[in-house]
Amino acid sequence: MKVQAKCKFLQRSPFKLRRFAQLIKDKSFEAAEATLNVQSSPACQELLKVLCSAGANAENNFGLDKMEMHVQTVMIDEGPMLKRIRARARGRPGPILKRMSHITVVLEEDVPSDAVSAVGGK
Repeated sequence: MKVQAKCKFLQRSPFKLRRFAQLIKDKSFEAAEATLNVQSSPACQELLKVLCSAGANAENNFGLDKMEMHVQTVMIDEGPMLKRIRARARGRPGPILKRMSHITVVLEEDVPSDAVSAVGGK
């Protein structure tokens, strides 16, 4: 079963978040949580919140054990940009784009290998 959590309109650049999203993709919940805990970037703390929210959704809404799940996908999408102006030389404006992100974390339940062989899988 797949469980997801989202964080929308996070005022952090998608470029900064994608660096750390690659670290946790296809890892178990425990390993992903441990990986994000040891990183010092504030972007990791935001990803960790969404990961823990997905784990809490699995436990509370579906009765699953979050320690038996793995991170299937982590999507970092661009949100809207706030357009601001900064003064430049000779009275001209210089554009500033304050970027936002949408984070989606999808957890999937681990399937034991003996259950796959009993069903006739590969």
